[in-house]
Amino acid sequence: MNQTLHGVRVLLADDHAVVRLGFRLLLEGAGACVIGEAESGENAIRLYAETIPDLLIMDVSMPGIGGLAALERLLVWEAKARVLMLSAHHDDIVPVRALRLGAAGYLCKRAAPEEFLRAVGQVANGRRYLDPELAQTVALAQLSGSANPVDTLTEKELAVFLKLAEGRSVNDVAADFCLSPSTIGTHLYHIKQKLNVQNAAELTLVAVRNGLIEA
Repeated sequence: MNQTLHGVRVLLADDHAVVRLGFRLLLEGAGACVIGEAESGENAIRLYAETIPDLLIMDVSMPGIGGLAALERLLVWEAKARVLMLSAHHDDIVPVRALRLGAAGYLCKRAAPEEFLRAVGQVANGRRYLDPELAQTVALAQLSGSANPVDTLTEKELAVFLKLAEGRSVNDVAADFCLSPSTIGTHLYHIKQKLNVQNAAELTLVAVRNGLIEA
């Protein structure tokens, strides 16, 4: 593994400093060079443009626009960017979206350190990677189409849904995405229609049931 990651320039994006430190130690121990750290999606995009790393490792759940929206923005700007997305949650909805948006890999943070390094090595070498524990459910989700209402949400609606499900206000989410509260309100209306929910508590319940946030 040392040989695989030797000299690979990595940018880390996670809002938890202790998590970033753990990743840094693992990566540097395997020969990689961590050239920057970001604590939000916005910072990840800015630092990517400044440093042009070989690989961006980015958490899905971060303050601001979050990892999925940052991934979408980054790949519009630099289609060749290699991004390994991480999540603390076991679900199939977000991995499918991340891979559809163009992520090169997706790993659950509960994975063993060796698996994390294997994922980094795969993506750094231009290959795709999907957490083995998620592979079957993701494949089934892609084959079966959408039996899950959450999968009917657009990319923007899903990003807004994840923020609102965490208990953020419409005004907070509007500020995160640099949109007007009325635009977020429109997204919320469509989200409620698609998910058949009435209020914020039910939004959170749907997110928890789908493994998108912790109970």
